[in-house]
Amino acid sequence: MNKMMTIDYLLRTTWNTVTKMYNEEAAQYNSTMVVGFTLLSIDPKEGSLSMTLGPKMGIEPTSLSRTLTKLEEAGLIKREVSKSDKRNVIIKLTKKGLEMRDVSKNYVLDFQQKVNEALTEKEMNQLIKSLDKIQKLAQEQTILINS
Repeated sequence: MNKMMTIDYLLRTTWNTVTKMYNEEAAQYNSTMVVGFTLLSIDPKEGSLSMTLGPKMGIEPTSLSRTLTKLEEAGLIKREVSKSDKRNVIIKLTKKGLEMRDVSKNYVLDFQQKVNEALTEKEMNQLIKSLDKIQKLAQEQTILINS
């Protein structure tokens, strides 16, 4: 099998291309894809518990902590101690954070629209099914390796 036709190669190069596209757009706002992704992961009305963001985003706690510190320093988020449980911290978007979240959301939706226009409904459904199967296979393989 040609190395360029392995699923690993195709997924990695496609994701790298998408990441580059998002980072180029984000750079116009002095931002990054990670910042946009983080802002999109925070509930715009209620905020989100900091401990739930990492798993939701699929990133490690140390990376999340570093990202949240950068967002706080940039004035995009604020941290509030939960009134119901003082051990929990709620991450809330500031006005500036909400504005940047909207920019990110609009760009993601615009790209989704372009993908929807490029693929038929049947192709999109098949892509989703195929990626879901690949993800499940990888998760099963991880379980086998770790057991």
